[in-house]
Amino acid sequence: QLQLVESGGGLVQPGGSLRLSCAASGFILAYYDIGWFRQAPGKEREGVSFISTRGGMTNYTESVKGRFTISRDDAKNTLYLQMNRLKPEDTAVYYCAAAAGSVAWNQWYEKFQYDYWGQGTQVTVSS
Repeated sequence: QLQLVESGGGLVQPGGSLRLSCAASGFILAYYDIGWFRQAPGKEREGVSFISTRGGMTNYTESVKGRFTISRDDAKNTLYLQMNRLKPEDTAVYYCAAAAGSVAWNQWYEKFQYDYWGQGTQVTVSS
C-alpha cells in the first residue's frame, strides 16, 4: 500500500526552527517529483516547495525563500523540509505529496499535479 507519513511538526516560537519529515512506503520515492504544501485555517492549500527526481531541481513559494530548504534522502525513502526563522504566518498543516508523472516546472504548486498525499502535520508558530 502506497503511503506518505509526515512528522516533525509542533509548537515553536517565532524565529525558531523545525524539520519536517515525510516517509514513503509502498513505493520508491526516488522515482517521483515531490512537494510540500500547507493549509492554514480558512485558507486554500498552497504549494510551499518542490523537488524533482533525478537532478533534484527545487523551487519555493516566495514567502519562504531563504528560510525553508527542501531535500530528499532517497536511500531512506524520505523527504525533508527544514524550516528556519519561522513566522506566525507559517502556521498551518503541512502535507507532502508525490506525483506519479513529471510535474510541470511552472506549475509545481498546483495540487492537481500530485497523486499521493500524506495526512499532514501541524506546525504552530506562536509566542
